Amino acid sequence: MSTITIILIAFIALEHFYFMVLEMFLWTTPKGIKTFGLKSKQFAEDTKVLAANQGLYNGFLAAGLVLAILTEHKNSLLFFLICVTIAGIYGSYSTKQIKLFLVQSVPAIIALVFVLFRI
Repeated sequence: MSTITIILIAFIALEHFYFMVLEMFLWTTPKGIKTFGLKSKQFAEDTKVLAANQGLYNGFLAAGLVLAILTEHKNSLLFFLICVTIAGIYGSYSTKQIKLFLVQSVPAIIALVFVLFRI
């Protein structure tokens, strides 16, 4: 696996660890409320358990990507990159925010190309 491929995948893993922290620990803070465009502090409080669950899944995606990098297991890389891509597509569609697609899916799609074509 090339250095650039490892860097791309590591970047995606770091993004997802960051999403995990935002959703699990910072959801009700001004940073979390602003980042996710939540309508109020009360709404953040009311949904913090759901957000924490979502954050946990982002942590699993990140951990899977890190493990796949360390083991250089191509099928695992493909699986987790496809999961990230689909999550970004669905998140963008369901929230009507193209930014989610750009931040989450586009890097994963680029990394998929690098893994598939051994760039």
